[in-house]
Amino acid sequence: MRIKLIFLVVIIATLLFACSPPEAAITPTVPPTLVPAATDTPIPPTTTPTKSVPVGTLKLVSSLPMTGSSLTQTQAIVNAMQLRLEQADQMACNGKYSVSYEPWDDASAAHGQWDPAVETANAKKAAADKSIIAYLGTFNSGAAKLSIPILDRAGPLVMVSPSNTYAGLTKPGFAPGEPKIYYPAGVRNYARVVTADDVQGQVDAAFMSTQLGVKTVYILDDRQLYGKGVADSFRKAALSLGITVLGNEGINTKAADYKALMTRLLTINNGNPPDAIFVAMVIDSNAAQLLKDKVSILGDNTRVKFMGPDGIQTQAMIDGAGASVAEGIYASVAGLPFDKLNAAGQQFITDYQAKYGTLNEPYAVYGYEDMNVVLAAIESVCASGGDPASRKAVRDAVFATKDFSGVLGAWSFDANGDTTLTDMTIFQVRDGSYITVVTFK
Repeated sequence: MRIKLIFLVVIIATLLFACSPPEAAITPTVPPTLVPAATDTPIPPTTTPTKSVPVGTLKLVSSLPMTGSSLTQTQAIVNAMQLRLEQADQMACNGKYSVSYEPWDDASAAHGQWDPAVETANAKKAAADKSIIAYLGTFNSGAAKLSIPILDRAGPLVMVSPSNTYAGLTKPGFAPGEPKIYYPAGVRNYARVVTADDVQGQVDAAFMSTQLGVKTVYILDDRQLYGKGVADSFRKAALSLGITVLGNEGINTKAADYKALMTRLLTINNGNPPDAIFVAMVIDSNAAQLLKDKVSILGDNTRVKFMGPDGIQTQAMIDGAGASVAEGIYASVAGLPFDKLNAAGQQFITDYQAKYGTLNEPYAVYGYEDMNVVLAAIESVCASGGDPASRKAVRDAVFATKDFSGVLGAWSFDANGDTTLTDMTIFQVRDGSYITVVTFK
């Protein structure tokens, strides 16, 4: 018993010594490292802000001839439209809406150019698709004549053309009932960013008279709304300037050649050819073949001048006729030459060529402005608290365009939907390219 008691005392003493370190062994106090408990709220990781998710899609379509000789012009227009939309990230109203664009073809292989049946079908398709809020087109004035009434009854669905120039689509004084017959809903739904033919015909006649010294002229057209319209405008202006009009006729655009016609013109001016031939048509209307036969029978373009409106101001005219045959011909186009465009216009040229290569087609800038003004109208609707999916709201915003600063300069739409710009530029083919000659304000 005594041994057990002694052993217990020893154990207790040992434990007390181990729990009480010597006074000399004092360890400095070190602040403990704090480790969050497992139940602490974790710090969220840093994230990149995300864009707002669009609440809807606004659909735009164009209707242009993507088959035939006009393709060199219309592809440039489509490229420019796509470029402008890409620059907007295909979005509108601070990302609230996405914007889609579909280029439709209104031509057919059978016609080799725009086809009335295809254009009518396009217009009806657009009218029926309520997601479409704007119709960019048409390229040909005759096509617009068919589409405007269809789309006017559909909202109305606004049309904005980059290239239609027949004056009767928007102005009175041309064919009977125009332009009222195109707007059955009683509301204008059609606008254009390009100057109309009533201006172009006057400028062309003035250039021939004052710059080329033309005294006699023979006028040919392709029997289309555009061609006949610019021919009539030119004829009226030419007569007022004292130019003798020796004749005015429409050609068969499907003819194999025009040698018989040119042989007749060889002596029509008292045994001599006319001083000039004015051709009011588009490239698709066999214009290159007409020029070939003119040069073959009447001589080159220094002997008998050859001039037309914007319908032949395309590289396809030069390529189709041959550079040597096309040398010296003249063509007019609404607007300024590329090198005279404002800063925004110059940036467009730079951006376009960086993406698509060398730009020769003047209508590209109009395609860009077409998309530009429609996107601006959408933004205007949103800014005023409206609904950009409403066809009426977008139409109203387009027609309210005033003092718009775009690639064409500063301009407005008037009450008819016509641009206030009236600049016209004359070009001449030299060494296989159209070169600027003069610009009329």
